Amino acid sequence: MRRTGRPYRGKRLADLAVLTVVAIPSLLVGAACGAAVRLTSPGPVFFRQERVGLRGRPFHVWKFRTMIDASDNPIFPAADRITAVGRVLRRTSLDELPQLINVARGEMSIVGPRPTLAYQVARYDARQLRRLDVRPGITGLAQVRGRNSITWADRIDHDLEYLDRQSLGLDIRILLWTVQTLFSSRGISGHATDDPLSAVAGATQGAGRGEGPDRAVPLRSRSGADDDARFET
Repeated sequence: MRRTGRPYRGKRLADLAVLTVVAIPSLLVGAACGAAVRLTSPGPVFFRQERVGLRGRPFHVWKFRTMIDASDNPIFPAADRITAVGRVLRRTSLDELPQLINVARGEMSIVGPRPTLAYQVARYDARQLRRLDVRPGITGLAQVRGRNSITWADRIDHDLEYLDRQSLGLDIRILLWTVQTLFSSRGISGHATDDPLSAVAGATQGAGRGEGPDRAVPLRSRSGADDDARFET
């Protein structure tokens, strides 16, 4: 069993190979999704939010906007704030399609732990911090084993299991399981009650961008002191 904490050899090449295969279909589907967002709801087509990536480096994750463009949107998506097109995008996970941009830029992988917010990373223990040893992914072991229907702690355990077992073969199986999961819609909605983000659920989102809190939140170091890096999520 692998316990290196590093991606397997050739993982980046595998990401680029998948990008090459899906590039044209993704552009066509993405153009249709972007047009639907633009024509049915005022505001930007894309939503960008700062997340924590490989070795704790911040980056902006791309999504199609699925909520109304308002400055007071809650952290946890409220049904009355999600647009009609947004509901379809969320149900099919097509809102995540622009994250192929992040993969192309080397900020994400096709398969890996989902990128998390600084609020959540600030509450990781030393074991959970291993999650940052690989690039975050568009899909992962936790997503095909329940996604939002499982607890936050279980999600992290699945992600750490992926780190120990990661291989090209496992990535291929996860991609196949992802297709099956998308058709079943299992775990699409809801939010784990033990997610550290629940502690700040009263914060508002997005600075007018509709889907992310507008406050800069300090990432705590392991000692509990404020880190110099601040994450605007």
